Amino acid sequence: MTLTGTLLPWLKFAVCAAMIGVAGPMLSYYGDIIARLTGLSRTWIGLVLLATATSLPELFTGISAVTIADTPNIAVGDALGSCVFNLTMLVILDVMSRDEPMYRRIDQGHIVAAAFGVILIGAAGILLSTSRDGFGLTFFHVSAYTPLVIVLYLVAMRTAYVYDHRTKSPTSTSGEPPAMTLRAALLRYAGAAAVVAAAGSWLPFIGDEIATAMGWRTSFVGTLFVAGATSLPELVVTVSALRLGFVDMAIANLLGSNLFDILILAIDDIAYVKGPLLEAVSPAHAISAFAAVIMSGIFIVAILYRPETRFRGTIGWVSLSLLLVYLFSAYAVYLHGH
Repeated sequence: MTLTGTLLPWLKFAVCAAMIGVAGPMLSYYGDIIARLTGLSRTWIGLVLLATATSLPELFTGISAVTIADTPNIAVGDALGSCVFNLTMLVILDVMSRDEPMYRRIDQGHIVAAAFGVILIGAAGILLSTSRDGFGLTFFHVSAYTPLVIVLYLVAMRTAYVYDHRTKSPTSTSGEPPAMTLRAALLRYAGAAAVVAAAGSWLPFIGDEIATAMGWRTSFVGTLFVAGATSLPELVVTVSALRLGFVDMAIANLLGSNLFDILILAIDDIAYVKGPLLEAVSPAHAISAFAAVIMSGIFIVAILYRPETRFRGTIGWVSLSLLLVYLFSAYAVYLHGH
């Protein structure tokens, strides 16, 4: 492999990262304007609009993995690995919250999305653990889990909306109103989302080029790199939302992305015509699923308990716990892969 052949994939990765770095903050900015113009809360905007836009790379990657590339392990590993990555990003947000611990600033309504995440991701983990035992029910080539996921996702969105509408007032419209119409804000938001989706969808293919150029094992590094690459939009958008002062929008984006990632598993199952998707992949993916469930549980405890202490005034025990679970799950997947 020549030096040019080694550096070119990294150059492509840098270009994609730059595109996301520019368009990501625009999603947060115009998402806030849409919230102010429609009267919807920033939490709802983050849970639905931002989460859907930043999760499009996982959707495109999953569909191409189960149809064109015929690599169902990549599809499942990307979706569940992204769930773990998204929850690990809470650590970054906590470190960036210098004034006070992040978990004392955020709204308790996030428990609704986190709890639905526990249900959906936990169910996927159980099916992955028992898929080789023939316990799964199927309709043609689709698992019975798939329609259940679709229904639960819609119920989760409806429940979050009702709770949000019932417990708090719409986004404040005090101060100078946005100097644009709702149509203009939606068009600019759609444009930024298209850039993020295009760049994010290109990242997994670049990740495969990097794995080949560097001689990395695709069974371990490739899957983690793909999950990390497709989670880059969530990272950029979440950090930009926090910097703009929209902490609840940032948290809702991460939790909403997890729910959408599990919905992607259902879509991938429909697209995978060889049989139920979760029965065609390695049970090792259950490690990522259960790690995401544990991390969601830690997050729920943190919201209810609202801890004040921070290690060296920088990071709280909640974030340290999340980081340890992530590292343990990554190591467990590594051991299983070998």
